[in-house]
This record gives sequence, C-alpha cells and structure tokens, in this order.
Amino acid sequence: MNERVLYPSTGIKDVSLLQQEDQTSKAVGAHDQAEAANDCRQLTYFELARLMERVSRRFSGLVRAELTKLRVDDIGPAQAMVLLAIGDAELSVAELLDRGHYVGSNVSYYLKQLADGDYIDRVASQRDKRSARIKLTEKGRLLRANLRDAAMAYERALNRGHQDRQNLETAFQTLHQLELVWGSVSRYDM
Repeated sequence: MNERVLYPSTGIKDVSLLQQEDQTSKAVGAHDQAEAANDCRQLTYFELARLMERVSRRFSGLVRAELTKLRVDDIGPAQAMVLLAIGDAELSVAELLDRGHYVGSNVSYYLKQLADGDYIDRVASQRDKRSARIKLTEKGRLLRANLRDAAMAYERALNRGHQDRQNLETAFQTLHQLELVWGSVSRYDM
C-alpha cells in the first residue's frame, strides 16, 4: 500500500474527501494547492501501526494501574483482557480465540493463570472431553465488574459530547477496516 493519507491540522479526512479536495484544489490554482500542502503532514500506514502499538501499551499500563488500585497482583493486563472477553458467557477455548483474536499458546497460558487465581472455572465439555468450557467464578465476575466500572469512568472523561462519540466511531471503523485489509493481505498474499 503506497497510498498515503493526509491529515491536515484541522482534522482527519478520508480518501473520498481527499479525492473531492483534489478536484477542488485543481480549480483553485497551484499557489493555493502548494499552500495547503504546507499545512498538511503526510502520515503513512506504517506510522499509524506504530501509533496503535504505543496506544496499546498505554492501555495495558492503564489496566495495570487499575489492577494495582484493586490490589490484584496475581494477573496482568493481558489476563484481565481475557477475563473481559469471556464476559457473562460460558464458552469454549475456540470461541474465546475467535472473540479475542488471541494466539492459542498465549490464551492457554492466560487461562491457566486465571484458573490458578480462581477467576475462571474450566469444565470439560460433555460432548467432547478434549474440549473445555470456560466461565467466570464469583471472584472473576467481581473483578470484571470493577474493571468495567473503571472503563466507564475513563469513557465519561473522554466522551464530552456528540462529536467525541462520532470521532470514536470513525476511529473504530477505520481501524476495523485496516484489520480486515491487512488480515486479507497477510492471508492471501495480495
């Protein structure tokens, strides 16, 4: 993907808006177009991926801080995210892998830590004894509720109105689209 997305200092523009802007800028003239280019900085998808990695690390730090506040020291942020992914459901490891996009060996390790800490129950499936069903224990449900409460507090601090909600939805849609495109490229070697 050699395409670059321009992000003017006033906000984010998608590709369709860039195409419309390109047609408009041709009509305005070369001088205005050069001036507009100086106001923009170019952002590559590689730089976006680096930003997503940094944001993920910051979020892990935030989860770690919440676990510390809750005096939970036997699991880390990754295990807490698995706990949140399980939710109220009783599900198989395969279903959990599909939900959270975890690597199988990692999720096995996380589930072992959660079981050792009495956050989850692992029960052999009635139909297939090789498969296990997972559900939260009371301790797991309490931690999940506390983490969700903390997440809601952060969300209220960040979400100050309709525009913030709209920005969040746009960011989610953009990242989801990148996930789909990058996933298909890696799977089908496009």
